[in-house]
Parts: sequence; C-alpha cells; structure tokens
Amino acid sequence: MLPAERKLRIVEFVRQHRAASVAALALEFDVHEATIRRDLAEVEQEGLLKRTHGGVIVEQLTHNEPSFNERSNVQLEQKMRIGKMAASMVEDGDHIIIDSGTTTLHIAKNLIYRSNITVVTNDMNIAAELRDSPGIKIAVTGGDLYPSSFMLNGMFTDQALRSLHVSKAFIGTPAIHPKHGLMHPEAQLVLAKQGMINAAQEVIVVADDTKIGKLSLHTVTPNSTIHSLITGKDITEYDRKQFLDSGMNVILV
Repeated sequence: MLPAERKLRIVEFVRQHRAASVAALALEFDVHEATIRRDLAEVEQEGLLKRTHGGVIVEQLTHNEPSFNERSNVQLEQKMRIGKMAASMVEDGDHIIIDSGTTTLHIAKNLIYRSNITVVTNDMNIAAELRDSPGIKIAVTGGDLYPSSFMLNGMFTDQALRSLHVSKAFIGTPAIHPKHGLMHPEAQLVLAKQGMINAAQEVIVVADDTKIGKLSLHTVTPNSTIHSLITGKDITEYDRKQFLDSGMNVILV
C-alpha cells in the first residue's frame, strides 16, 4: 500500500472509530509503529486528525459556546490558576483590556487589591468584581448587553475599542488551534476580539486546556499575533511545540 493511500485509510478508520492507538493502527495496516507515527504527524499537519498521547482522535469542532453559568464551574480550579498567573503579568501603571469570559473573570478577582491600573472591559461581571477597588480605574466599553453572560458587544463596543491603546489585552476563547489560530463559533463576537487585539501592545490568551486544539468556524487572529498563551498542564507536547514554533510564549499552570 502506498503511503498516501494508507494515510487516507487511517483517516477513514479513525473517523469511524472516533479514536485509535498507534498500536491498533500498526496492527490494522500491518506496518511498524514508527511508520504510523510518521503518518499521523503528516495527517495532523493537514488538520485532518489530532494526535494524543499514544494515539489519535478526530479533530473536534466547536459549534457554539455554552452559557456563562454552564461554563463557570467547568475546569474551575484550572481557571483560577490561569487567572492568578495572568494577573501576575500586570504591572503597576498598566492600561489593560480584559475580555469577557469565565476564565478572564478570575484575572479580575486577582487584581482587586492592586493599584494604579486601568482596566477596560466589555464584561459587566468583571466591572462589578472591581467596583470596590480604589486603586483600579474601570472603563466599560458600552454596547448591547447579553443578559445570559453580562457581556457587552456590538457597534458601540467596536467603536470604543478602535480608539484605545493599551499595554496588554487578555483574551478568552472557546477554541485555539496550533495551526489555525484563535477561533470562535459566533461571527458577531469576532470584531470585538479583533479590536482588543489591535489595541494592545501585548496579547495574552487565557484558555483552559479543553480549548486547546479545537477548531471553530471563524478565525479571529493567527497565532503569530499572540504573544503568550496561559493554559493547563495537560496540553500535549505536540501542541505546545506548535505554539512555540509560531513565536508564542506558552505558560502552563
């Protein structure tokens, strides 16, 4: 069997079974495990499958983002660690943007007692979290309110972001892929995230490790525009290397 044909059949096999180990594929196609590993590396680069420790799975597509309440307790301890690490990157005197989200909310929770910081946000939860912090100036973008998440979005949000220049932007996401970049399933939310990224000297994505390697409908920005990714320790070594190769600093917590 020619290598090209074998790779096509590997993709078909994994899509049928949803996942497969290297050993199982080597047995199925009667080749050495080293050959299978080379094949898997190539099909992953083509975005057809995603390698895991000892095997491969079908690439997962994120079609929509669950509600704020559904997301708030998922990977909670990891989100708390991510928030603490992200907050430690904020320096006194910084003007920063904090994107709406359940992970970014934990950044705000770790900034309460800081001073001489300006926080711009499109999230009413984040603004409320910091409302009693005397050392923090809060600027809310305005926009249409999403009652389920207290996020602000739309024309007024986009206009406000176009006029800003900040030192750091902390961006949340339901999907970030080592090849296709920062992604989102909802077109109406893409412009605000792009506005935050364009306004910042340094872009820091905060995403728990369940978001890593996910695909979604819209690309928000390529990985080359992201300076740092803060995520969990369960990210695969392959994904970590791909992000590093794009020039991104990967921080595991």
